[in-house]
Amino acid sequence: MAEKITKPQIRFSGFDDEWEQRKLGEVGFTYTGLAGKTKEDFGHGSGRFVTYMNVFTNPVSDAAAVEPIEIDHTQNEVRFGDVFFTTSSETPEEVGMSSIWLENSENTYLNSFCFGFRPTERFDPYYLAYMLRSEDVRKKITFLAQGISRYNISKSKMMDIEIPVPKEGEQRLLGAFFRHLDHLIAHHQSKYDKLINIKKSMLEKMFPKDGEVVPEIRFREFSEDWEQRKLEEMSYSFEYGLNAAATTYDGENRYIRITDIDDKTRLFSTMDLTSPDIDLKSADNYRLRESDIVFARTGASVGKTYIYKSFDGIMYYAGFLIRARIRPEYSADFVFQNTLTEQYRNFVAIISQRSGQPGINAQEYSTFEFFVPGYKEQEQIGAFFRHLDRLITLHQRKLEKLKNLKKAYLEKMFV
Repeated sequence: MAEKITKPQIRFSGFDDEWEQRKLGEVGFTYTGLAGKTKEDFGHGSGRFVTYMNVFTNPVSDAAAVEPIEIDHTQNEVRFGDVFFTTSSETPEEVGMSSIWLENSENTYLNSFCFGFRPTERFDPYYLAYMLRSEDVRKKITFLAQGISRYNISKSKMMDIEIPVPKEGEQRLLGAFFRHLDHLIAHHQSKYDKLINIKKSMLEKMFPKDGEVVPEIRFREFSEDWEQRKLEEMSYSFEYGLNAAATTYDGENRYIRITDIDDKTRLFSTMDLTSPDIDLKSADNYRLRESDIVFARTGASVGKTYIYKSFDGIMYYAGFLIRARIRPEYSADFVFQNTLTEQYRNFVAIISQRSGQPGINAQEYSTFEFFVPGYKEQEQIGAFFRHLDRLITLHQRKLEKLKNLKKAYLEKMFV
């Protein structure tokens, strides 16, 4: 029988004692959420209730994300330090998600799809919030989930789960550490979201709207009308990708498939690197060159685009992608940004309609038509969005790094 681990892998200096294991039912009691309500009871009143998504999403409940309801003194009110648990979900991994309430507020209740837990012993609230979302505790909760199409967990079984209980001083340090990490994540998430919104707004304002020949916002030195061009006029060719399976990454040659293009940033994702399973000596035509643009040609991701930059490494493109090689008299960055506009989305929605799954072939892509200024203005617009994309990428990568750090620490700083 494996020896039970009673100390975390990583801990703060000055602490080396073993952690106690206690059942949840030994250190607190449960209560129910709202009961006996109909849909007419919600959306008005001076009371408030904590929603299911607030609990599911946040280790610490967002006090601002509550909904109105009539005051009802027969219901259980939530208190500072209470923990909420979701009772059901579509997957066992999402059952029993926890969130702690850190507000002193009257006439506030818990939604009916969650139950509350009130500690009777002293805990650092932030320690409790993050410990209950640590890998080891989540595994115990997931194991108890029952169901077929929807999974549920009972309050009584939850109360039998053992949780780690270190000394209060260590609890405070752990709670403060993860709270700080969450603040950093929220900070970069906010910056990332703002940049995404700025780009969305600029895409609307720096390209002509329907019926217009100039954009709402443009660089001061330009005043000429834009002219309409088809994508086929701006490209040497439209060619289908490599008909080869993906294999283990060989450390040099990268393979880009539809799933390797990030939905939001349209960057190449390095999360699951692969290489083409083919003799690459005969595949030179499928190797991407600087500023080549690829288009997804079928399925739910039809219309998704990516522009190749040499810093992404040696790359070959797969068969469900179509490559457009842009002529030098046009700015490839300008062309690419046009594939992120509302006009392009409308084009894809119309052209991709099929009796089966949606799709767009090379000839159809070549007919995409949009307004184009002179080359210098194209270059400035392309450079503007390149800079914006670099900022977005910077914050996205910082965000991913912080989230991965949090995940690793949740595994190694709890038992």
